Amino acid sequence: MASIGQIVEQTPGSEVLQRARQRAVLVPDCMVEAKRIANTVIAGWHGRRKRGIGENFWQFRPYADGESYARIDWRRSARDDHMYIRDREWEAAHTVWLWADMSPSMMYKSTLASVSKESRALVLMLALAEVLARSGERIGCPGIMEPVSARNAAERLAAAIMHAPLTSGLPDTRMIRGASDIVLIGDFLDDADRVMERIAPLARRGLRGHVVEIADPAEETFPYTGRTEFTDPETGEKLTSGRAETLRDDYRRAYLARRDSLSDHLRRMGWSFTHHRTDRLASEALVAVHMHLSGMTPAVSRSASL
Repeated sequence: MASIGQIVEQTPGSEVLQRARQRAVLVPDCMVEAKRIANTVIAGWHGRRKRGIGENFWQFRPYADGESYARIDWRRSARDDHMYIRDREWEAAHTVWLWADMSPSMMYKSTLASVSKESRALVLMLALAEVLARSGERIGCPGIMEPVSARNAAERLAAAIMHAPLTSGLPDTRMIRGASDIVLIGDFLDDADRVMERIAPLARRGLRGHVVEIADPAEETFPYTGRTEFTDPETGEKLTSGRAETLRDDYRRAYLARRDSLSDHLRRMGWSFTHHRTDRLASEALVAVHMHLSGMTPAVSRSASL
């Protein structure tokens, strides 16, 4: 049968150098797509939906002993026997760390999708950088770029990615200090317990996290039939099945169990989880993550379901 999926543009010899060049070529196109998507979803959100220094009204709340009388809203307080404080919405710059997995498994693209997982992850990361930079947030990438507060943060991140060394696995986060948000974008195909061993310490340090799982539709539906050879892009190990369709049910159960386990672990420690397929619009995942970052829970945190 015809090939259903492949590793995009595998390159023989000097693998690290060739992969770095390939990513450098991919980034500019991803930046253009990211800006297009960001422009379609920006809805004027600038605040962080918590009280603080800003111009926009957020809420009235009862006055507490010790607070400045200058903050009392006397007009609202005159309506009953209580004094009320007029809170404004917090608009101070916040630090958001963005990371996209660039490991070999992310290069996969089946005939059921128009882009590779790597391309979609880069587009989402750069689109988020664009949206957040316009909101005045500081944008950083662990191990690649220190946080910056600038309108061109997305372009600066794209340039940094083009020259960053190739790494596998979750990023080194030792440089992250203080409370901030971190968005991790990848396929997370490792065992859920192994993934959580790396993520759990981040939550204990006070980081508010958001995980975006990128999946190719073929990885979910397992459309293979007949004699099929499977290759592990990370190790090169091969598995040949005479009748691949006989593996479908067991594979799908294991695949979904891994995802459900990871999602449950993340939500129990207060992190968000968004599932996104590469045959869906990138804007769907961008909106979902943006809502999580702004403190609003999307009605659906999956861009597609099986």
